[in-house]
Amino acid sequence: MPELVFHPDEAVEVKTSYQWYQEQADGLGEDFIHELESAYEAIDNLPETWPKFQKGFRRFLLSKFPFSIIYRSEQTRPYVVAVMHNSRKPDYWLERT
Repeated sequence: MPELVFHPDEAVEVKTSYQWYQEQADGLGEDFIHELESAYEAIDNLPETWPKFQKGFRRFLLSKFPFSIIYRSEQTRPYVVAVMHNSRKPDYWLERT
């Protein structure tokens, strides 16, 4: 099974969001990480499933948190460019492409 490849800035986005949610309620950050992990697994298994978004990228909307995973299906494995908050700076990730 192919493994996802991540843009280096994706880790910063996830860490910042995790910390913010943990400060709001104990365990909420963990819930965020669990939902991300489930989404990554779904994308890894069926990368062509989610709708095309912009510039050849696809968008996976999280169900419990206001975030989207922006990724592109590469030839050998999906490339995650951003974990984007749905209400903030919607096109910032385009500079990463």
